[in-house]
Amino acid sequence: MRTATLGPEQRVRALAQMSERELDVLVVGGGIVGAGTALDAVTRGLSTGIVEANDWASGTSSRSSKLIHGGLRYLEMLDFALVREALKERGLLLQRVAPHLVKPVPFLYPLEHKGWERLYAGSGVAMYDAMSLSSGHGRGLPRHRHLSRRGALRVAPALRKDALVGALQYYDAQMDDARYVATVVRTAAAYGAHTANRARVVGFLREGERVVGARVKDLEQDGEYEVRARQVVNSTGVWTDDTQGLIAERGQFHVKASKGIHLVVPKDRINSTTGLILRTEKSVLFVIPWGRHWIIGTTDTGWDLDKRHPAASSADIDYLLDHVNSVLAVPLTRNDVEGVYAGLRPLLAGESEATSKLSREHTVAHPVPGLVVVAGGKYTTYRVMAKDAVDEAVHGLDRRVADCVTEEVPLVGAEGYHALWNGRARIAARTGLHVARVEHLLNRYGTLTEELLELVADDPKLGEPLPAADDYLKAEIVYACTHEGARHIDDVLTRRTRISIETFDRGTRSAREVAELMAKVLGWDADQVDREVEHYEKRIEAERESQLQPDDLTADAARLGAPEIAPV
Repeated sequence: MRTATLGPEQRVRALAQMSERELDVLVVGGGIVGAGTALDAVTRGLSTGIVEANDWASGTSSRSSKLIHGGLRYLEMLDFALVREALKERGLLLQRVAPHLVKPVPFLYPLEHKGWERLYAGSGVAMYDAMSLSSGHGRGLPRHRHLSRRGALRVAPALRKDALVGALQYYDAQMDDARYVATVVRTAAAYGAHTANRARVVGFLREGERVVGARVKDLEQDGEYEVRARQVVNSTGVWTDDTQGLIAERGQFHVKASKGIHLVVPKDRINSTTGLILRTEKSVLFVIPWGRHWIIGTTDTGWDLDKRHPAASSADIDYLLDHVNSVLAVPLTRNDVEGVYAGLRPLLAGESEATSKLSREHTVAHPVPGLVVVAGGKYTTYRVMAKDAVDEAVHGLDRRVADCVTEEVPLVGAEGYHALWNGRARIAARTGLHVARVEHLLNRYGTLTEELLELVADDPKLGEPLPAADDYLKAEIVYACTHEGARHIDDVLTRRTRISIETFDRGTRSAREVAELMAKVLGWDADQVDREVEHYEKRIEAERESQLQPDDLTADAARLGAPEIAPV
C-alpha cells in the first residue's frame, strides 16, 4: 500500500529540499487544481514541489457543494463538451481513482407541470445517462427513473403534495472536498513531490523576462526560501490575478469571484431518502444528503470583497431557506441551521455581468517564459485541468516528458478498498469498534484506515469519540496532524473533519480537547493551546455576527473582526 505522511517534520524537510536544488515544476496553490497538478507532474517523472499559503483546500476547494457531477444544467445551455468531459471524470473517480472517497448520491427533481415538463426534463436526464455510458465510465450508477407524485412522496415524504405533479430521480456523486484535496496532496507526496502548506509565495524569481522560481515565506517558522524551478504553475483560483500581480504582468485573462453559500441542517429536519434538485429564478438549488445532515445550496452572486473569508449574510441565508421551504411540508427555520459556509468560485470573466453566465470551463496560458497559469473550471474536472497545465509546462522543458498517467493512478487509500470494505465486520471484531464506525473510517481514509487503527492500538483512549462531536474519534484528530498536514485548530475542525458545520455549537465545545490532542503532536505549550482556542472561538463569533448582517458589505466587515491565527 503506497502512502506518505504530511507531518510537521516532513513539512520542514520539504521546504529545505525545495530550496536545495532546482525543480522541474513548482506549483503555487494547494486547492484541488494545484494538488492535481502536482500529482500529474510528479507521476510523469518530473521533480515537483507544491506550496500553499494557508491550509490545503482552505479556499474554494473546501467550500463547494461537495458534488462530483456532470453538470446536468449545462445540457440546457447546450454545453455538451463540458458535460461529456465531466461525466467521464465522474466515472473515473467513482470506479478507479478514488472509490473510497467518491460515492453515488440520488437526486429527485420535482415536476411542477403535467405533460411537457416531464418530456422536456426527462429527455435531458436520459441524455445525461446516455452520455455517461458513452464515456466508457458510466457503470456503477443506477439509471434515472420516472416517478408519479405518489411515488415521489414515498421517497421524499417531506415534500408538499401541491409542490409537484410527479418527479424524476437520477444519480450523481459526492465527496468531502477538503479531504479529497488532502488525499491528492498525500498521493503526490507518496510519488516524491515536496509539499508544504502555510508557505506563502511573496515574489517570483526572474532572470530577464523569464520566471525561474519563487520566494517562499514559511508562515509557521518565519523563514524565507528561494525555490528555483524550470516551470512555475500558478493555480491560485480566485487569487489568480493577485498572484499574477507579483510579476507585474497583466494576465491574458481575468478571474471573477462568485460567492456561493450553503446551509447544513440535521437529517431529521427533512424526511427524505433522496437528495433534491430544485429550480430557482437564477440557477438550481440542491438539498444534498451528508451523513447525519443535509447540505442546502447554493447561491451565485458576484463578490469583490475579502477573498480569504467570504461571508454569508442574513439575506443569503433567507434566500436559501425561502426557496427550500417553497417545497417542504414542514418549513425550516433559522433554529434548524447547524452550520453555514461560504465559498468563492473562480470564474473566467467575460462579457456578462451575471456570474451564472460566466464560463465554468478552464483555460491555461503561458503569459511569460517559465510561468504557466491555469484558472476557471469545476471541481469534477480537476484532473483534466491539471493535465492541461502540465502539458503546457512541458513545452518549456527541453526534454521529452511522459504523457499524463493520472487516469491510471489511484489515490492513496483506494487500492484494496473494496476488499477491506467487504471485511469490515472482521475489522470491527478485531478492533472492538462498531461496524458503523469502521464504515465511517473506511469512507474517509480507505485502506489508510489501518494506519489510524494503529494509533488506537498504541493508545486505546484514541478509540473514543469526541464527546461534543461523536461522529469522530480522537484518533482522527491526532492523525490529522501526524499524517494529513494539519497545523491549527481551524484545519482540523473545518477541513480534516467537518465539526465546524455539523454541530450547533460550530465546534466551540470541542475546541479545547482538539487543541490538547494536537498539542502532543505539534509541541504546543499551554499558552499556544489557549491562543488556538481563543482564535477559533473568535472566528466562530465573527462568522455568527456576519450571518446576522443584511448585506455583503456589513457581513464582510463583521467577519473580518476575527484576527488571523498567530504562528506557533
